[in-house]
Amino acid sequence: MLFKSLWTFTVLILTFSLGFADDDHEMEEFLKREYSLSKPYQGVGSLGSSHWELMGDAMVTTEQVRLTPDMQSRQGAVWSRIPCHLKDWEMQVHFKIHGQGKKNLNGDGLAIWYTMERMQKGPVFGNKDNFTGLGVFVDSYPNEEKQLEAQKKRYTPRTQRIFPFVLAMVGNGSISYDHERDGRTTELGGCNAMVRNLKHDTFLFIRYVRRRLTVMIDIDGQHEWRDCLDIPGVRLPQGYYFGASAITGDLSDNHDIISLKLYQLTVLRSQKEEQEEEEDVITIPSVDNLELLRLVQTEEGMSGISIFFTVLFSMLGCVFLVVIGVVVYSHWNESRRKRFY
Repeated sequence: MLFKSLWTFTVLILTFSLGFADDDHEMEEFLKREYSLSKPYQGVGSLGSSHWELMGDAMVTTEQVRLTPDMQSRQGAVWSRIPCHLKDWEMQVHFKIHGQGKKNLNGDGLAIWYTMERMQKGPVFGNKDNFTGLGVFVDSYPNEEKQLEAQKKRYTPRTQRIFPFVLAMVGNGSISYDHERDGRTTELGGCNAMVRNLKHDTFLFIRYVRRRLTVMIDIDGQHEWRDCLDIPGVRLPQGYYFGASAITGDLSDNHDIISLKLYQLTVLRSQKEEQEEEEDVITIPSVDNLELLRLVQTEEGMSGISIFFTVLFSMLGCVFLVVIGVVVYSHWNESRRKRFY
C-alpha cells in the first residue's frame, strides 16, 4: 500500500503537470459544418441530400433529433456519412433527456460515438457491442446498484456513483461493455451529471487534442464548463465516424440531440513532435498505461482527507525506511571495520 500510494501520488502530479503544459500551446478552432448537425436539420435522414443518416426509431422534428421517444424497447441513432480525418478536434453536444419516469425509474441513456463502425444496432446505448473507437455515455439507470439492492448489499462510500453518470470508454473491437456493472470495468473516468427533466440547456464537451481526451459538462444553467475527465495517452485513429445513439428498455425517456458541433483544432507543434506523430501511426484505438490510470481513479475515489493522510503517512513511512536503512548500513559498516582491526 505504501509504494502504491506513492506511485499514485507521483502519477497525479505528472498528470496535472501535463495538463498545464498543454495549455501553453496556442490553439485555434474552426467549425466544420460537414461534421456538424444543427437546426433546421435540412435533409437529415433523406437519401443523398444530407451528411447525416437516421437509424431505428430516430426521427427529426423542428426542435431536435429525437433518438428515442419516451416509450419502452426503442433504440435510435443518427450517424455522419463522412469519415473524419482531423487530427485534433472538439465536439460540443447540446442534448436533452426528459420523460415521465421518476428518479431511477427511467432509462437507459444516450451515447456520443467516434468509431470505425456506423449504422449498426446493438445493446450499448443503441449501438453495437465490441465497437472500435470512442464512446462517451450519459448513463441514466444504475444497473449495478439495483442488483446490489436486490442482494441486500450496498456500495461502499468510495465506490458509489450517482446517476445519471457520464463516462468514457475506448474499444478496440474485442472489448465488451459490461451492462451489469454500468461500464465500470472499462471506463476511463467519469462524473455524475443530473441532467434529467431540466428546464435549461444541457451540454457535453468532448475534446481530443495531442492524444489527450477531455470531457466536460455544462448542466447547471450557468454557462460554465465543469470538468468530468481528462486522460492523456488516448490513441484514436483518423477516418472514423461521429454518431449519437440511445436506447430504452422496460424503462424509458425522450433522448434528444439539439445539435452536434464539431470544431477543427489547430495546435502549434514543434518539428520534432510532428515527426514523432508521423512515425507513430495509430491503427488500433488504445490508451497508454491503462492499468495505471485505473489505479489513480481508485485512489481518487477516496475522500480528500483520506488522500491527504494516505500521502502524508506514505511519505513519513518512506522517510522512516530511509532512516532505518542508514542506521542498518552504519552498524554494518562499523562491524566491517572492526573485523579489519
